[in-house]
Amino acid sequence: MDFALTDDQRAIQDAARAFADAELAPHSAEWDETKHFPVDVMKHAAAMGFCGIYTGEEHGGMALGRVEAAVIFEELSRGDVSTAAFISIHNMATWMIDRFGSDDLRARYVPRLVSMELIASYCLTEPGSGSDAAGLRATARLDGDHYVLNGSKAFISGAGTSHVYVVMARTGADGPKGISTFVVEKDTPGLSFGAQEKKMGWNSQPTAIVAFDDCRIPAANLLGKEGDGFRYAMMGLDGGRLNIAACSLGGARLALETTQEYVTTRKQFGKPIADFQNTQFKLADMATQLEAARLLVLRGAWALDTRHPDATKWCAMAKRLATDACFQIADEALQLHGGYGYLKDYPLERIVRDLRVHRILEGTNEIMRVITAREMMRQ
Repeated sequence: MDFALTDDQRAIQDAARAFADAELAPHSAEWDETKHFPVDVMKHAAAMGFCGIYTGEEHGGMALGRVEAAVIFEELSRGDVSTAAFISIHNMATWMIDRFGSDDLRARYVPRLVSMELIASYCLTEPGSGSDAAGLRATARLDGDHYVLNGSKAFISGAGTSHVYVVMARTGADGPKGISTFVVEKDTPGLSFGAQEKKMGWNSQPTAIVAFDDCRIPAANLLGKEGDGFRYAMMGLDGGRLNIAACSLGGARLALETTQEYVTTRKQFGKPIADFQNTQFKLADMATQLEAARLLVLRGAWALDTRHPDATKWCAMAKRLATDACFQIADEALQLHGGYGYLKDYPLERIVRDLRVHRILEGTNEIMRVITAREMMRQ
């Protein structure tokens, strides 16, 4: 078993780390405070290939694996969790079009998505069907050479700003086999957006409802075949779960590094709090949890890259463990800072707020347990 990154992977890691240090970390607090969506900076990330990480080379992607993606997202999120998470979502939507779209759709959208000339959003969740994704009610009815979409999607990152929406809608009977996937452009008549949500975290990206009211799109905007959309969505989520887990790693790592520095300078009872055994035990547990989470994320990424039959289970396990453990690490880091951790002078409260939602999105951690148990019972 070789746990070392290759020379190429280390070079990618170094590039992502340098980008995060230079272009994300210095602005993270301001973007959170002002709720600024840093499109210009994300376009710089696209110029480095970070917006088409595992998209094919034919239309400008890097065609890297999920291991490389995990390494990149950990580094980017160490600079800014919220922005890195949105780049993850954009990658997922771009990959879905590249993987399942017709040659025409791929040629029309993928090059501009990889360069981030166009921004993409992923639209699965609905107001009445969160964890029960297969119960979605948005519909797409074929009418001549167009589909007519009706319904709404909730908690959509990029809503109102993104140019392209990858939308799951019902074209058939109830259940997963009645769902299809479509590409919808922002200015399509009948497409509208709700007010921007006021959120606990992830403030550097817009979030709103996406609504469809007799929204007509060309029939050619169907990805793949009717009835296969739920399968495409779940394939996208396997990778998306690893990405969000990797984003948790980066945030937790920043929290741990910040805390290690703090406890060596902060004094209580005449000596640095790093000298207290309680502090040392906490730091040791935090470091161990972080390393364990990273290893499981990389195992899940390896499983996707090698098309291992247990990939879905390992991705669910990695997402559950990493997002829970990393939130706990960030919370412990805030605790070790005492009252200072609660202040915006330090990054801890922002990391805690940003990491909390990772235990909910891309499938709640309760659903990750359901998936894991279901896959176990099939063996």
